[in-house]
Formats: sequence, C-alpha cells, structure tokens
Amino acid sequence: MNEVPGLIGKKLGMTQVFSEDGSSIPVTVVEAGPCRVTQVKTKQVEGYDAVQLGFDPKKKSRTSKPLMGHFSASKSEPYRMLREFRINDPSAFEVGEEIKADSFQVGIKVNVEGTSVGKGFLGVIKRHGFSFGPKTHGSNSHAEPGSIGGSAYPGRVWPGQKLPGRTGGERVTIRNISVVGVDPERNLVLLRGAVPGKRNSYLLMKPVPGTEPSAKKESAAPEAEKEKGKGKK
Repeated sequence: MNEVPGLIGKKLGMTQVFSEDGSSIPVTVVEAGPCRVTQVKTKQVEGYDAVQLGFDPKKKSRTSKPLMGHFSASKSEPYRMLREFRINDPSAFEVGEEIKADSFQVGIKVNVEGTSVGKGFLGVIKRHGFSFGPKTHGSNSHAEPGSIGGSAYPGRVWPGQKLPGRTGGERVTIRNISVVGVDPERNLVLLRGAVPGKRNSYLLMKPVPGTEPSAKKESAAPEAEKEKGKGKK
C-alpha cells in the first residue's frame, strides 16, 4: 500500500527529544492507531473515493444497533472514532486491514486537526489581550471593552468587533508539522511542537503531499542531471 490516507490518534502529552547537535526539540506524543479500515467508498457507489478508518475499540454494549450493523458488515469490532479520508486509489485498500504508526516516516509533514481547549466565557482582556483601564479613584472602567462606536455613525456594531465571548472548543488545523520520531512497537508518533486539544483528545493526521523523503530525492535527481550536463558543455 503506497498511499497513506492518514491516521486517527490520541494526544498523550508533550515532552522533549534531543537532536544530534544536542538542541532540545519540543514534541507532542500521539498514540497513532492502529486504525482499521471499516469501509471503502468509490465514485461508482458513493460518488467519491474515500476510506473510512476506525480507532479506539469500545464495548459492544455501548454501541448502538445501527452502528453494530455497520461494523458487522465490515467484520470489525466497534470503535469510538470513525473518520473518512479522501484517497486517489480505493482499490489499494481492503476492508479489515490495519494502518499503523509505521506508515508515517520521520521527516514527512502532516496537517493535524483537533478540537482546541475550551476556556469558557472570557472578557476582552484575557480573550483579546486588551489593557486594563485606569485603576485610580473615580474610574468606572477597569476591565470593560470601552466604546464600540455605536453613536450616530455608524449607529451599529462593526462586524468582527472584539468583545467578550466564549473562547476555545473549536476545530483547529495546524499545517506542516514535522514528524520527529516514530515508535512502531508502541504505536507512537512524535510531532514537532504543540497541536490543538487537551490530553486524551482525538486528532486527525493527514500527510502533506510531496513531503515524503523519497519524493524529495526524486525531485532532486533531475536537477543533479542538469548540473552534470552543464559541466560537459
């Protein structure tokens, strides 16, 4: 199987690893897979090519009957997470096969999607970094947003005005995160830097096309041939 659609993982926490020159690299440890193919979709049947992956097994007693029918059709155990990944060649996948952490190589880049940490209802100081108002006697504006321009003109609140409100708990995608390490025995993937979500939250990791180490070598080969040709002339 050449194409890697992606992986569903669980964020375990953050730590650091050391490079060859001794510098520390902050990494996020993700339990990536094993993910099982529960359904393969094609243009002829569903109208698009995709593969459905299941992650994190759960008890049958905690699974609804419609979902149990779906899992029994694919002859797989029930999973907590079901997500689809678009692919180019659905014939390369079979229902029931596993995709593990070793499908990712060190050096590739991935897009990581997750739900950011919910912080509840916040004021403008914590939410947008506003400054405090005067704290002297007679001032009634300490942590208020101040005027929002609702006078004769414009007579309304501008769209996108920074105001207090609910913060976090949104779907966030961090792009081009490097894979620093892979531990196939424990199904762990080390991602450089921070990723959205709190501990034990689910993540979707999709490889960025063209960032595989083999692809970089192939793209560099024609350039080397050109340089050789210039030298002969």
